Amino acid sequence: MTSYAPASEQDAAAIVTQAAARSEPLRLVGGGTKAAFGRPPQDEATLSATGLTGITLYEPAEMVVAARAGTPLAEVEALLAGRGQMLPFEPMDHRPLLGSSGEPTFGAVAAANNSGPRRINAGAARDSLIGVRFVNGRGQPIKSGGRVMKNVTGLDLVKLMAGSWGTLGLLTEVTFKVLPVQEHVATLVLPGLDDAAAIEALATALGSPFELTGAAHLPAGIAGAEPRTLMRVEGFSKSVGYRLGELRRLLRRYGEARTVEGEESAALWRAVRDATPLAEPREAAVWRISTAPTRGPAVTAAIAAQRPARWFYDWGGGLIWLATDAADDAGAAVIRAAVKAAGSGHATLVRAPETLRAAVPVFEPLPEPLMRVTTGIKAAHDPAGIFNPGRMYAGV
Repeated sequence: MTSYAPASEQDAAAIVTQAAARSEPLRLVGGGTKAAFGRPPQDEATLSATGLTGITLYEPAEMVVAARAGTPLAEVEALLAGRGQMLPFEPMDHRPLLGSSGEPTFGAVAAANNSGPRRINAGAARDSLIGVRFVNGRGQPIKSGGRVMKNVTGLDLVKLMAGSWGTLGLLTEVTFKVLPVQEHVATLVLPGLDDAAAIEALATALGSPFELTGAAHLPAGIAGAEPRTLMRVEGFSKSVGYRLGELRRLLRRYGEARTVEGEESAALWRAVRDATPLAEPREAAVWRISTAPTRGPAVTAAIAAQRPARWFYDWGGGLIWLATDAADDAGAAVIRAAVKAAGSGHATLVRAPETLRAAVPVFEPLPEPLMRVTTGIKAAHDPAGIFNPGRMYAGV
């Protein structure tokens, strides 16, 4: 199978132009850490961003960083950490869950809209993404956005590229806003709550003025024998101490909470971010379910009534990570029916055997009107349909 790794945007444009002329499908990849996600590859040639490396802009005072798409994410994070800054959205590392190797890349963070527990406070990756460069399906280099939010005018291609999974173009450079690292981080842990009580407690805390940057619930048997409800607070030390005290008083009816800090706190949120409590057994299928936060327990109860499953909640109950047997359709019909009954949301099959990913829609099927819009956007950016064909939807 042919593999391309252009060293410049111009080289990438030439490769895409030639592939479009031949109607040659291209599988776009970064570091390969999410290769086991989505439709299994067919006979596509691989177009890799790994040759496009290097940090192109860093202005700590303006809190903005830009790098070529193939730059290792760890390199960017190390640079930011050296100046007391960080990416706001806490991007997930898929390697523990997918059992993959390689290095996460900066461009792939944008392409997958890769966001972790802090999304509930700081927004998703797309909310911090302010500039992109990419090569479209005609082989044309495109620039959208800039170094400040006000430069994003006209068609918002920046937000369009975030979460497009390489179906609209090859990202060659991305620019993100960054934030200062918080002086003090602590996690309030409420033990022993069932799902309904935990989500109620999280909703109470999130509705308070005490500003959580993480809100998760680990049921019994998920990374521990007892259920734990987690609430993260960040900021200046005096502020964190005051808010923890007020949260304890606010949540007193749910039980006695304890505080964890340092590496113990960080490890809890890495596990939530990377869905490591569901990494084993490797043969289980893993779903990422988005729903209205207060509907989370009803969704999981409806699924568990029809098939064995294990799960935990992030984003105050709005994000459910769920593992179930990979037999049949890995619960696709049951899970999507439960989400539909909740009134809103979607379910994405994140991990499953290749045969299942080839047979079951990995992304939530779209209503016909939205599908028309989606295929129209795909045709406008990639008229020959060469980029990651069918990775998200048939024909997209």
